[in-house]
Amino acid sequence: MVAADSEGPRDPGVRQAAPGAADVHWCALPFRVLLVLTSHRGIQMYESDGSVMVYWHALDSRDASPDSTQAVFARGIASCGHFICVGMWSGRVLVFDIPLKGPNIVLSEELAAHPASVTDIASEPAQEPDCMADVVTADDSGLLCVWWSGPEFKLLTRIPGFGVPCNSVQLWKGIVAAGYGNGQVRLYEASTGALHVQINAHARAVCALDLAPGVGKLLSAAEDTFVHIWKLSKSRESGCTEAAPLL
Repeated sequence: MVAADSEGPRDPGVRQAAPGAADVHWCALPFRVLLVLTSHRGIQMYESDGSVMVYWHALDSRDASPDSTQAVFARGIASCGHFICVGMWSGRVLVFDIPLKGPNIVLSEELAAHPASVTDIASEPAQEPDCMADVVTADDSGLLCVWWSGPEFKLLTRIPGFGVPCNSVQLWKGIVAAGYGNGQVRLYEASTGALHVQINAHARAVCALDLAPGVGKLLSAAEDTFVHIWKLSKSRESGCTEAAPLL
């Protein structure tokens, strides 16, 4: 178990969890693995064994609006190529350029497409040459933004929200799977934003989605205490993605 460092006195050699920790994610880049943690204080990146913190990015509360009471935090982490993306309370997405080794990590870009706090980020390698979508970001308004992570990130599609937060997203073969605060799971075409499937999956808010890409199985967990598993497949007739319940 590895915890983030906190400020203040502590026993030598003992790591203490930073208060307000919001997200933790293993980022498997093509050339190294980093452990990324976020809290209301900042973003920390560790080597894969957790022994060395290689990067620290402080969150500045002065960036918030003077009349805002919104908490300062970072939430949503994903890696794509040699980049790591982290979502922010302000709606921005920070893009960090990761070197082959060492601590020379650079904040290379800030993506400003969300009007509300980022809730989750997902990524996968582009499957086809004509389908460049490899990153999707979601926010508290339900808006989804689909990106191409080339040398500079390019916004490909904006999928409008409908007044309900999108709490979790996944990408699978050019399809965006999104879980919402009203218990719905929706599948969209990443390149166009077209809706393929709308499932009334849960009685309460979807908390998290997870995906087994090799077998096309999607797991949804919600506040109603249920976990469901869905088999994703593409219809030969319509070409649309379908979802069949397995559990």
